[in-house]
Amino acid sequence: MIDIGTEHLISINDVPRQLPTRRNGKRVHISAVYRWIQRGVRGVHLEVLKIGGTAYTSVEALQRFAEHLSQRQGASPTAQSTSTVQRKRQIERASRELAAMLGSNRKKRAS
Repeated sequence: MIDIGTEHLISINDVPRQLPTRRNGKRVHISAVYRWIQRGVRGVHLEVLKIGGTAYTSVEALQRFAEHLSQRQGASPTAQSTSTVQRKRQIERASRELAAMLGSNRKKRAS
């Protein structure tokens, strides 16, 4: 949660200027910032505070957002690849079981 007494507030429109440019020298697009707020990235949302008609975040909120994403990204690839392999096995097993069940049902109906 953003604490307006201790954190440095910046308007949402100023966020791209606060971040370093990407490899191609371009800044993060403002639509990406709004996506971070509304939909989030891998379950992590950028904190926002509305005062009057203006939306603000803080430098500290950007830091927390980046830290959360970095922590999750570091842990995800191993867990995700393992779960993907496990999920593929589950799907293959379920497909075999379904084929076996359908095969036995067809034989019963034919009799």
